Amino acid sequence: MDLLPQFGNLLYTVVAFVVALSIIVAVHEYGHYIIGRISGIKAEVFSLGFGPKLISRVDKHGTRWQIAAVPLGGYVKFLGDANAASAGVDVEEMQHLSPEERRHTMHGAPLWARAATVAAGPVFNFILSILVIAGLSLWAGKATETPAIQTVVALPGGAGDLQQGDVIDAVAGKPTPDYQALSDVVDQLPAGPTLDYTVTRDGSKTDATGPQLFPARFAGVQPGSAAYDAGLRAGDVITAIDGKPVYRFIDLQDAVKAGAGKPVALDIWRPEGDAGKTFSVTLEPRRTDLPVGDGQFETRFLIGATGSFMFEPVTQSVGPVDALVGGVTQTWGIITQSVSGIQAMIAQRISSCNLTGALRIAETSAAAAKSGMLDFIWFIAVLSTAVGFLNLFPIPVLDGGHLMFHLYEAITGKPPSDQLMNVFMSIGLALVLTLMVFGLWNDLTC
Repeated sequence: MDLLPQFGNLLYTVVAFVVALSIIVAVHEYGHYIIGRISGIKAEVFSLGFGPKLISRVDKHGTRWQIAAVPLGGYVKFLGDANAASAGVDVEEMQHLSPEERRHTMHGAPLWARAATVAAGPVFNFILSILVIAGLSLWAGKATETPAIQTVVALPGGAGDLQQGDVIDAVAGKPTPDYQALSDVVDQLPAGPTLDYTVTRDGSKTDATGPQLFPARFAGVQPGSAAYDAGLRAGDVITAIDGKPVYRFIDLQDAVKAGAGKPVALDIWRPEGDAGKTFSVTLEPRRTDLPVGDGQFETRFLIGATGSFMFEPVTQSVGPVDALVGGVTQTWGIITQSVSGIQAMIAQRISSCNLTGALRIAETSAAAAKSGMLDFIWFIAVLSTAVGFLNLFPIPVLDGGHLMFHLYEAITGKPPSDQLMNVFMSIGLALVLTLMVFGLWNDLTC
């Protein structure tokens, strides 16, 4: 019977990973397909998955759309391709095509059409990320300029005198006209279970007592972290560390930092039922390389949890333009952070354990799905950016490698010879497989 929960967790992980990967691959391959079709290149097969086909149909353009048995990727096979990776020419088929028909192959089309078709896959991944992030922004809105309380989060001591709609004017006598000021005072507030607030309520100022502004509460738990593996989750409140009462999130951070990786015992209050549930866990913080800007990283020991203000803010709607700008900005931020991380790993400034493989990605996808639909959708956006970025690496068999071949052709006026292409493809395949094995090794050992 003990195997049943483990099997259930494994099945959940596999399903979440397959769903996330299938969405991202479908968008990536559709980018190749639709830009190829617009450019005059005929697609013979659009496959989601590999191996024997399970379901298929042929559309009016002559393309076979299919779902295959192994749901770990996908491909578009264009007319004249020797294989799904467009890595070679089907010489026999090409010999039987007329010059007009050759124009509709990947190998007989103009250089601009081939390059656009190849680049479209990663570009569509980035577009998916931008649209998803923008959509989430439109859905959630953004906080109003002045700090206004929608609800106070569940805490052991309750909300105190604070009420929905209160605008926070000052905390412990320190003015807080906006969220920047509110953030600036967090580290300056006295420790203790409560604070004095000045709020505007129904048009007039009043004094109130409420919980810590930034309490020792988990607003989020990072998948695969020490906190996640210990069963902790968003909403849990840390009431004591190694037996010492704590009320502020900064106290938790300081205690973990001072321990330098040593195990910490946490007393937890979880908002379940009328009185909540209390329990204790001991966990060991994990070495983490954190980006600190300008391509630099800081190594710290973390338990993998984030904090937040003690209230959910009143929000206002976000315009579509602002949402799209935010989507572009955050997608670009994911790309630049990935570049910085790769450079730092190559320079050995951070651990190579930051490179993860399919197992860790699958675990993260399952954790995101368990956290809720919005977290899972956000994970898909982040993973889509990563897939698009990875495919632009100048490695043969990846889209970036094909683009390098097209650049060579644009400069020299002719494509690389078939012999040279075969050598590069073999090297590229070996590199990709090496990266996959290295990532899997990190998943198992780091």
